[in-house]
Amino acid sequence: MATPTTAGKLKANCLGFTELLAQNVALISPTMTAALIVPVMYSNTADWSWLSYALGTVMLLFVAFNLNQFAKRSTSAGSMYAYICRGLGLTAGAIGGWALIWAYLGIAIAGVTGFTVFSGKLLSMMGINAPPILLFAICVAISWFCAWKNVNLSARTMLICEALSMAFILFLSFIVLGHHSFAIDTAQFDTKTIPWSSIGLGVVVAVFSLVGFEAATAFGEEAKNPLKTVPASIYVSLIISGVFFVFVTYVEVLGTRGYSMTLDKIDQPLNILAQMVKMPILQIPLSAGAMLSFFALNLSCVSAGGRIIYALGRHGILPPATASSHDTNETPHIAVTIMALVSFIIPTLAILGHVALLDTFNDAGTCAAFGFVVAYGLVSAAAPVYLKKIGELKPLDIAGCAASLLLLAVPAVGSVYPVPAPPVSYFPYVFLAYLAIGAVWIVAFYRRTPAATGKIKQDLDQAHARYQDMGVVAGE
Repeated sequence: MATPTTAGKLKANCLGFTELLAQNVALISPTMTAALIVPVMYSNTADWSWLSYALGTVMLLFVAFNLNQFAKRSTSAGSMYAYICRGLGLTAGAIGGWALIWAYLGIAIAGVTGFTVFSGKLLSMMGINAPPILLFAICVAISWFCAWKNVNLSARTMLICEALSMAFILFLSFIVLGHHSFAIDTAQFDTKTIPWSSIGLGVVVAVFSLVGFEAATAFGEEAKNPLKTVPASIYVSLIISGVFFVFVTYVEVLGTRGYSMTLDKIDQPLNILAQMVKMPILQIPLSAGAMLSFFALNLSCVSAGGRIIYALGRHGILPPATASSHDTNETPHIAVTIMALVSFIIPTLAILGHVALLDTFNDAGTCAAFGFVVAYGLVSAAAPVYLKKIGELKPLDIAGCAASLLLLAVPAVGSVYPVPAPPVSYFPYVFLAYLAIGAVWIVAFYRRTPAATGKIKQDLDQAHARYQDMGVVAGE
């Protein structure tokens, strides 16, 4: 077992609010939902799909409230792990970090497969047929280089990719609204048709669409004025993405009325909308935008997940090499390399096993959600415990924690009941096995290296104390 080690240095004070916001939005990936997930939502909640996204956004704002109890007081690399440690102890914190690695890997794989779906479509328009494994390699190689080379390069690349993609989708959306003379689609507001029995399933899809809003916390040591910029980026990214989801879902439901297939049977709704408004030329920029967005999604996960691995390596829970940083680039190069390699290997094995690309995409996203729910639940539970320790607990904080945990139970239960069809029904058990392996490793680490506990607590306390004066300046 490793012991806490002296970590390499990350590039400090280099990411502003815009770059942190880009990290969050890229990991949420609004384009992914608009391009592939809205039909899934429609299959559950039909004309009231927009409502599920609105409710999901409100739910996760409660999680953000608890998360920001920590983020506005202290920060570090891989902060979510450190936050859970401060409230619930080192073992719970490490398990939370372990769950986040699973979550970021799952979404990274979804990014690779989504990139391959849309880049393949673009290439087919030019009469080129590229093997999926080659496209996996291209996506991951460029993503790894950006994450390895420069954190600013990564953030700006993600910002450009996601902004372009969202702009294309919004442009198409307003064309669709104009095609319908900007008339209100009253069917989407007819309260007599609210599918009460399936709203819960819709909220599950919405929550899973919005996970990743916390990504900026992983970059605490690299952020400018982090006690302000990190919490603000969390709230703003959730609101931007939630509003975007509600609007685009409304437009897709409206725009596909009268098509030969219902929305839940359409696998590329944006391209169908472009055809229906007699602008098929938009399929090219839409597919290009989606391709770039999925690349940004992979890059975001490689970068954020790498910093969770780096934080666990710094405390000796993972091998010390994972806590090293590049001498020149000041990036956690070993950790991001691990993330990139795994995000390439798993979809490659799936293709070799004759699993369809979209099945791999859906399976990876579904599996990732379990990791996010565990991490969000732990940080929500940790918040009031932490606030009580520092003498700042208020009734509102307890209510915020209770609301967050209660609302998180909706996607947690909805993921396993009603029991989904195989292989999805097996995924919770695969995740629990992964979590159990991590828990055994973590408990064994603390038993075999009891001296590590004091050193890790000292490191966390120093990181916390470093920002106390800044917290006073920020109005804490």
